[in-house]
Amino acid sequence: MMDFLSIIKKYYEEGSDAFELLLRHSRQVADKAMAIIEAKPELEVNRDFVYEAAMLHDIGVFLTDAPDIYCHGTEPYIKHGILGRGLLDELGLPRHALVCERHTGAGISIADIKSQGLPLPLRDMLPLTIEEKLVCYADKFYSKSHPDKEFTVEHARKKLEKYGVETVARFDALHELFG
Repeated sequence: MMDFLSIIKKYYEEGSDAFELLLRHSRQVADKAMAIIEAKPELEVNRDFVYEAAMLHDIGVFLTDAPDIYCHGTEPYIKHGILGRGLLDELGLPRHALVCERHTGAGISIADIKSQGLPLPLRDMLPLTIEEKLVCYADKFYSKSHPDKEFTVEHARKKLEKYGVETVARFDALHELFG
């Protein structure tokens, strides 16, 4: 298994609030994903890869302007996935990088980008592999803004409603697969 902690330390000051919050959130997502893998062995998910990817899926948040979660960058938060992809691509981790890009919301389509005027490249950023889908799904149950709480399926659906019926339908499909 890779040393994902050294990757996180490359970008975050160990012991800082941002570091601690990222680790906590990432562990929550990783633990949720591991529990799903245990409950659904028939999915034949690459367990080690999912754990690593879950621990790195939000690596790019420090580059965003999100002071409530200790991030003092300049980019809009919606870009944290593509920013993380860039960081992990530079480190030679293209599969992990795709998880970063594709975990936001229930994935983001070109149609979503156009209709919502999102500051993202015009390309589909939808989870494709079972591992990408699992990290995307597990992430919907936790928030860095509310780190002490695990959300319900209904709460996750409600949070996604503002992004349109297609987004909720993608989440529902993930829930059918993993729930």
